[in-house]
Amino acid sequence: MKNLWNDKEAKKFSSDDLNLRVYSSRLLGQNPALVLHGGGNTSVKGVYNNIFSEPIETLYIKGSGWDLISIQKEGFAPVRIDNLRKLAELPSLSDSEMVREQKLATLNPSAPNPSVEAILHALIPNKFVDHTHADAVLSITNTPNGREKINEIYGSDILIVPYVMPGFILAKKINSLTENINWGKLKGMILMNHGVFSFGDSAKESYTRMISIVSKAENYLKKKKAWRQYAKHRNNPNPLTLSKIRNFASKMTGSAVIVKLNSSIEACGFSKLKNSKSLGHSGTLTPDHVIRTKPFAWTIEKDLEKSSKNFIKKYEDYFSKNNKNGLSKLDNGPKWAIWPDVGVVSFGKTNKDANIVKDINNHTIRAMQESESLHKWKPLPKNKLFEIEYWELEQAKLKSQKTNLPFQGQIAMVTGAASGIGLSCAKALLDHGCAVAGLDRNPKILNIYKENDNFSGFKCDVTNSNQVKSTIEKIVLQYGGLDKLISNAGVFPESINLASISEKKWKEDLESNLTSHHHILKHSIPFLKNGIDSSVVFVGTRNVGAPGPGAGTYTIAKSGLTQMARLAAIELAPLNIRVNIVHPDCVYDTEIWSEKILSERSRQYGITIEEYISRNLLKKPVSAKNVADMVRFLIGKSSSKTTGAQIPVDGGNDRII
Repeated sequence: MKNLWNDKEAKKFSSDDLNLRVYSSRLLGQNPALVLHGGGNTSVKGVYNNIFSEPIETLYIKGSGWDLISIQKEGFAPVRIDNLRKLAELPSLSDSEMVREQKLATLNPSAPNPSVEAILHALIPNKFVDHTHADAVLSITNTPNGREKINEIYGSDILIVPYVMPGFILAKKINSLTENINWGKLKGMILMNHGVFSFGDSAKESYTRMISIVSKAENYLKKKKAWRQYAKHRNNPNPLTLSKIRNFASKMTGSAVIVKLNSSIEACGFSKLKNSKSLGHSGTLTPDHVIRTKPFAWTIEKDLEKSSKNFIKKYEDYFSKNNKNGLSKLDNGPKWAIWPDVGVVSFGKTNKDANIVKDINNHTIRAMQESESLHKWKPLPKNKLFEIEYWELEQAKLKSQKTNLPFQGQIAMVTGAASGIGLSCAKALLDHGCAVAGLDRNPKILNIYKENDNFSGFKCDVTNSNQVKSTIEKIVLQYGGLDKLISNAGVFPESINLASISEKKWKEDLESNLTSHHHILKHSIPFLKNGIDSSVVFVGTRNVGAPGPGAGTYTIAKSGLTQMARLAAIELAPLNIRVNIVHPDCVYDTEIWSEKILSERSRQYGITIEEYISRNLLKKPVSAKNVADMVRFLIGKSSSKTTGAQIPVDGGNDRII
């Protein structure tokens, strides 16, 4: 493993020990072979000066909710060391008591909750302490004779600790093991089936020791010809089958889920292994992972209903067998699945959650194969995993991350999403938890909402049926399915009377404003059939009910679109797909309404631009957000019994009323 320490870079953080702690923590965090998504923790011992300038011996330890890769000073909770060491002397301490006492000992009330390993960090006398879940070490410890192998590799330099529950129990165990030990002779600790601790009197020393410990494990695997021994295979996934898999996973979970498919050569190779099913059912890489992945995978079979029932029964049996304290069972949904001959599938209630599970699974299937090449994969037994999965502290962590946004886990496609109504619709759905795929022929769609991991932009000309089909399949492969379609893309042509419209212009306008919507609908239906609360909203125009001169092809096309929406509502109702259409008036804050077009339209009516944009009964201009709010309503639960509706968003039009 490469040592990333750079003296020149480190010097920028040398103003104090906590700054150096930030630097070396980030070095650990940027290596996924050491820590993943909030895993691991680090600390530094120092002094905290209170308001009276009194120095207090303090442990600065990573707080809950912070990832090592991006941690800042504020991410370390300052805790009284004396209090932590006294806690270790208690004969017993419940989890909730430990958390409460650690919080009471925290010197800054605005600091995050200290890591559950705070007591353990306090017991280690060295100034800097690093804790990781190194893949290479876990590949070795998750074998039947892992302890012997670890002893063979490290000898007396490393303290080997048998697996016990994290938190107070682990701290007590290590306190007992090290009662008469010379810490000066130790370079680190390996917790069987859990991870690695290194320590030193400087940030560099502790970090370098961690890299050295992990490198020795990697070299051992290389020596035994087990290092990176992964099966490889390639097969193309079927998007429609994937959408069916997601449908079943969502039903098993009790709510919509996002899917992340790993169909890489490695993942596909793993799925093709004869023992992939038994490996997937055996356990997790670290006990910490069980709250993300559950203790075993769902094995997907051709008969999805049968295989889903098998998984539910297996999980319910596991819960019944291990539930000794009257706990409430979590949902029956899988967190990951083996799709034979295709790859590995991960599930999450958000795009972020699904990606985390995907990363964990990627590291797990690699470690499984390394352990098998070394000897045999043997993780912690299910009863130990149950203790963590239903550990009150881990459950509390998950609950704190919970969001109840109305469209969480659902997937929407919005056309014409680079600007105007489409852009506003995308934002409205993102704000309410939806994963959104935005389509537009403008390449700027690729860079919109880049900061939001729930959004993906696709350059697509919706008048091209093949492009539409291909793009929809890409969306399904990225998210797992499709639940909501907002068909908005279109153009508003320059003012031309019917007598003056050329054949070419007529065809182009109809292609953009009518035919394109059929392309989108046609290629979406197979996936919407497998969607969760599937719904379609077309964006029409006020002109359908109150046509204006000079907007001939636009009005005619949108009238055709309205009829298509009505027909689609009838045809798709048996499939539980709702179809509605909104009819906005002049939405002047969109790119479609240029100064030139506004001038032309206002001139047609003999009024000013200002009068034109508020020429409705309410005398209020209609914005893109107003339309987006209505779209959001129509795809939501509040309108679950509404289909075939035509909803005006026009401020009221006396010609239509």
